[in-house]
Order: sequence, then structure tokens, then C-alpha cells
Amino acid sequence: MNESPSPEGPPRAAQHFAPGLFEGRTAVVTGGGTGLGLEISRGLAHLGAHVVIASRSEEHHAPLLEEATRRGWQVEARTLDVREPVSVERAAAEIAESTGGVDLLVNNAAGNFLCPAERLSARAWRAVLGIVLDGTFYCSSYFGRGMIARGAGGQILNIVATYAWTGMPGVVHSASAKAGVLAMTRTLAVEWARHGIRTNAIAPGPFHSDGAAERLWPRDGMRERMEEQIPLGRFVTTDEVAGQCLHLLSPASAYINGECLVVDGGLSLGRNMWAPGETRGETRGETRGATPPESPESPESPEA
Repeated sequence: MNESPSPEGPPRAAQHFAPGLFEGRTAVVTGGGTGLGLEISRGLAHLGAHVVIASRSEEHHAPLLEEATRRGWQVEARTLDVREPVSVERAAAEIAESTGGVDLLVNNAAGNFLCPAERLSARAWRAVLGIVLDGTFYCSSYFGRGMIARGAGGQILNIVATYAWTGMPGVVHSASAKAGVLAMTRTLAVEWARHGIRTNAIAPGPFHSDGAAERLWPRDGMRERMEEQIPLGRFVTTDEVAGQCLHLLSPASAYINGECLVVDGGLSLGRNMWAPGETRGETRGETRGATPPESPESPESPEA
């Protein structure tokens, strides 16, 4: 580490946690150089973890490695394709040997795009399933074996999506893969708890990233229409989701196992027959603070 750490403040994801929370821990974050993975990695590193980020593109590693040098964080990077079990097995063994063992694994690597099911090719289906479902299993399997052999326990955190159980048009490939990961999360939670390994998942609502904007809401007005469906009225931010990931990985969640934390502002609770304001006698476009009409003393009921 640098002798003179940077005076920069903590990443927003880490600002509510005690300094040194993950001191002495080694964390592997797949897809850890961009988007949500980057914010999780920054939070872990700031709180003392030795962080290893892994992704297919070496270019994605540079920003975090530069920040780590500036701030005195312990961060290293590996080029890894999680779809290749031989590569994952090799990486797990080499990281364990160089660090003394992996304590935390965050399966964040993913791929997604909008495509109607009737137009989805077998190759496109296989590409997403390969990264999300296969990759999560390969990483969980090989890093998990290391945790079991070491005998010191560990934690696995998987990034899923609420459409894994609600479904959503245009993402049959991703929804199917995430549903598999959710089932995997719950199965490993039961199977590996005896080894002291906790396995959980987190399901974020939509958040902005360049890749997501290009693939999931590429046309003008799409984001705004999506935000209208969210009870809190906005997208979640990557640092808000990363903060909840840090909480699930922390000792404060020591008795949480096999759970999926939803961080979507209420979006997955479903569309209602009317908008919330309309229950106050408002219609769309009226002032939210308008005085509601008096409730009828004897509301009519079809069963009255």
C-alpha cells in the first residue's frame, strides 16, 4: 500500500460503514471494473479488502487500478472469461495461492439486450446463459471449493434481477438465466451452510450505465416511461445498490443466508389498476397535493 493514502473521501457506497470493515479479507468481483461491479469493488477496497477484479476486457480494469494506486487500496486485476471453466479453475487456484484464500465472491458479470423471444437466435441465447448462468456456477463452484478446503467459511453474492420471477418482455434469455442463478443461490445456501459459507443474492432495479442505456432503453423517452412505473419515481444509483451489497457481505448480515434483497424502489410490486394519486381523487396531471374528496359514508359494494 502507499505510505500516504489519498485524502479523497470514501466512495458513496462505503460512507455508512466503519473503516477497516473488510480488513484482512480477499474479495473477487467478476465484471468488477465497470458499472455496478466497479462500485462494489471500490467500496470493498476502501473498507480494507484485498480486491481482485476479473473481466474479459483488460481495458475495463484501468480506471480502478489507477484509483487504487492513488488511494492506497489493495486491488489487482485478472483477465477472465467466466464462461470457460478451465480458466475459472486456474484463476481460483492462482488467486487462492497468492492471497492465502478468497473470503468473498461477487458474481456480477452479465450480458443483456432487448430482443423479442421469436427473434432470439440460439447463439444469442447461449451467449447470455453462458455468462450469467454458467459463469456464476463455474465461479461459485471453483472459488467455493477453495473456501471449503480452507475451512474458514466465506460468502457468495449473486446479482440477479426481479424479472427472474416476474418475467419481462424482451429479456427471455436474461430472465431465464437469472432465474437459474436465483435457484442456485438458494440451493448453495442450504448445501454449503455447513461449511460456513453464506450465499445470497441482490436484485437491483434499473440503474444507468452506458451499456444499459444502449441495450435496454436505447430510444428517446424509454427511460422516462420506465421511471413512471417506479413508485419512488427514479432509477436506483449504482452506489445505492453497491451499499446494500456491502451490507449483505458484512458481519451485520451474518444470519442472512439464501435471501434475495430487492432494491428497486417498489417497481416489482406490480402495476396497479390506478395510479397512487388517483386514490385521492386525482387524475393524471393534477397536483399531487390536492385535497382528496371525502370518503363516502356507505361505500357501495357488490357484496353488500
